[in-house]
Amino acid sequence: MAAATNQDVIGSVVEAIDTDSIGDAPLYQVESLCMRCQQNGMTRFLLTSIPNFRKILLSAFECTHCGERNNEVQFAGEIQSRGCNYCLKIQAGDRKVLNRQVVKSESATIKIPELEFEIPPEAQRGSLSTVEGILVRASDELQALQEERKKVDPHTAEAIDSFLLKLKACASGDSPFTFVLDDPAGNSYIENPFAPSVDPSLAIKFYERTPEQQALLGYLANPSQPEEDGGQAPAEGTDNGVARVIREPHGSVGARAGRRAIAQGAGTEISDALFRYSAPEEVMTFPSTCGTCAVSCETRMFVTKIPYFQEVIVMASTCDACGYRNSELKAGGCIPAKGKKVIVSVKNIKDLSRDVIKSDTASVIIPEVELELASGTLGGLVTTVEGLITKISESLERVHGFSFGDSLDDNRKTKWQDFGTKLMKLTSVEEPWTLILDDALANSFVAPVTDNISEDHQLTFEEYERSWEQNEELGLNDMDTSSADAAYNDPPMERID
Repeated sequence: MAAATNQDVIGSVVEAIDTDSIGDAPLYQVESLCMRCQQNGMTRFLLTSIPNFRKILLSAFECTHCGERNNEVQFAGEIQSRGCNYCLKIQAGDRKVLNRQVVKSESATIKIPELEFEIPPEAQRGSLSTVEGILVRASDELQALQEERKKVDPHTAEAIDSFLLKLKACASGDSPFTFVLDDPAGNSYIENPFAPSVDPSLAIKFYERTPEQQALLGYLANPSQPEEDGGQAPAEGTDNGVARVIREPHGSVGARAGRRAIAQGAGTEISDALFRYSAPEEVMTFPSTCGTCAVSCETRMFVTKIPYFQEVIVMASTCDACGYRNSELKAGGCIPAKGKKVIVSVKNIKDLSRDVIKSDTASVIIPEVELELASGTLGGLVTTVEGLITKISESLERVHGFSFGDSLDDNRKTKWQDFGTKLMKLTSVEEPWTLILDDALANSFVAPVTDNISEDHQLTFEEYERSWEQNEELGLNDMDTSSADAAYNDPPMERID
């Protein structure tokens, strides 16, 4: 009877996670086994929302027999399409920064470069704390076995004592340091008290996961590897399997890129939006693998030319097994020598229908509502001005805090509500406003409303020299293409079958 009750409770927790409204989510209690004394304790579940973040499931266990207690944070959602990296600069004496809320998922790593200190994913798994709380907990865990270390290895114990003094100085705010939170799953978070405005002390970057990180998260580690029940890969060598070499087709490079879920829209939507400029002369199809269920699927790619812009490459793939869809838009040709700002003065409803191409390196700025989205936010999009505002609103509602958490005070709640109202008023164009796309790679574009782009006085373009930091972030400072140039200049090798 007790087992059936526990199943009902767990089922209720799952149903609560699936719903969008969590304001009245109750506290669930499940009787569970204590791993220390083997007696029954109590586990409590609470679904809540963290302001400016997303929904999470808190679980806390307590045993009345032996006093064992532990807690854990689990995410009531999916692994994000890209990893995230938070870099928080903390100055000496600034204790307010130490009180910022931090969510560390089970796949996240915390680093303090000044101390050469790292908290691996295995430590403090699924924790909800503050910057100070994480450092204090790390200090306590290092201090716990110091007495035993002094007996076994006095030299190591002395070095740890010296390190603990530096770590405690950082935790108390006496020393400046950098707090880096890196999560391949994209489910970790550092609070931004200035949201939706930019935090001068906090830098956020989004990145594509490496094959090793994909494997650690449970994705298919080697997409080119054939399936066990079929899928024959081309091989050469002897038939006995001693010297077999699996060759990866050249086209699979494009197929791998097509699997990245950067754009938020469906592949057909991007295709339809671009077909109004010019239909593709050829749509190429590559074998691919679904990044969600690892079932074989197809990736389609075509190249098209957008007037007044440049040549672009569109990739889209769909999975018939699980229904997952993703698409990606990439600029063709060489990397531009300068960055570009696209500035649109939105004055009437007609301006909301302008086509917009936002690359994954572009930031979005709307000065009238003090909104600035960092590069990488929302990924690559092919939409309209109105569609871009709608995407921003939906993203902020899902990730950045219109779903208010339990700890959000009334002042900040009112601030978010007012900001949401201002954002949606942009689509009614009650007053003129300005849309700025700042793209360091000049791969973003807004279509004119006139036949000749020079006659559209509401649309302006500004080119600028990229800074060293921007080139470093884009990987251009250390880029060396001499080997590739030499390879392309060499005559092609004849194939011997």
